[in-house]
Amino acid sequence: MSRHERLNQDTALDAGAARPAPAEGPAARQSGADAAAPAAQPVAVEAAVVPPKKGRKKLILGVIALAVLGGVAYKAQDYWTEGRFLVETDDAYVQADITLISSRVQGYVAQVLVDANDHVRMGDVLVRLDDGDYRIALDTAQSRVATADDTLARIDAQIQAAQAGITQAEAARDAAEAQLRTATSAAERSRSLAQSNVVAQAKLDEANEGLDTATAGLAQARAAVTSAEAQVAVLRAQRGEAEGTRHELELAVAQAQRNLDLTVLRAPADGIVANLSLETGDLVQPGARLAALVPDGDLYVEANYKETQMEGIVPGEKVHLTFDALPDQEFEGTVASTAPATGSVFSLLPADNATGNFTKVVQRVPVRIEIPAEALATGQLRAGLSAVVAVDRRTAPDREGQQHAALTAATGTE
Repeated sequence: MSRHERLNQDTALDAGAARPAPAEGPAARQSGADAAAPAAQPVAVEAAVVPPKKGRKKLILGVIALAVLGGVAYKAQDYWTEGRFLVETDDAYVQADITLISSRVQGYVAQVLVDANDHVRMGDVLVRLDDGDYRIALDTAQSRVATADDTLARIDAQIQAAQAGITQAEAARDAAEAQLRTATSAAERSRSLAQSNVVAQAKLDEANEGLDTATAGLAQARAAVTSAEAQVAVLRAQRGEAEGTRHELELAVAQAQRNLDLTVLRAPADGIVANLSLETGDLVQPGARLAALVPDGDLYVEANYKETQMEGIVPGEKVHLTFDALPDQEFEGTVASTAPATGSVFSLLPADNATGNFTKVVQRVPVRIEIPAEALATGQLRAGLSAVVAVDRRTAPDREGQQHAALTAATGTE
């Protein structure tokens, strides 16, 4: 045996010794037979198996590369045909014009007629306050109005009496004028007779005295008429003051009635009561927040777009809407309006960049988006839910056409 054959045989024996001991039985005998085979046979089998493993690896890598390329191509095609026209943001939330329920008068809660999350109609009673004090105030104001009516009636009677006094004074004036005419005639006649020495001087003196007396009586009568007329004027002025007082008392009655009505808190619109925070017996202060009312169907989306995204976003554009509460559903909304200022301008503490170090921060502009009826009809939307919106800038309305139509409608010309 040559040296080369002995080396091959030793290699085969070492390989057989390295394998585990075969089990007993036919399988073990078959394994023994395989072990007795020439040493070159396992080497040849292993050499024949290696190439297929490398080929499968290359095939898998090729499939993965094709899948990646296909995905990239699909994304590129989607971006080129649609994505580049969409302005998307996930900083969007469902909002509602929530009405805060509060009282305008002070009082203790007498009755709470609703529970949290109850649906109410406009005008339904929500809360009743203790109205005892307000009813007393209303009765007091009404009694004062009745007193003012009695005062006006008294003044009217006084005016009638004063007018009768004017009539009496005018009659006395007329009598005084008649007496003056008689005294004047008598004095003139006595003066003529005295010049002819027919009448004694004493008669002339009596006639002159009668004339002076009649003249003074007429002056007195005229003064009485003036006084009576002034008395009527005074009474009329008093009546005007009494009427003004009565009007003020009527306003006090209206205010008392209004305060009494305000002890009953009613729903200002159709909606759902939320955040109810009062119980029977609580003392309510004016302006204190008692509950909130979320109106029915008055939901919208407020999307906060970066200032760098606002180019091309105008009212009337279509919007792709998706809600976390409605997975796998997409709706089409409409841009209703854009805010006139960024959100930071209306914050409680607006930024003051005039002092200190400055760090530029991208600002966001609120955009209001109308929610379609089919989304509202699901009944799953609530104020505060998250949304993802994408404005399609291809759907921007023709502003020039709209301006021309508005100008045509205003001027009546083509």
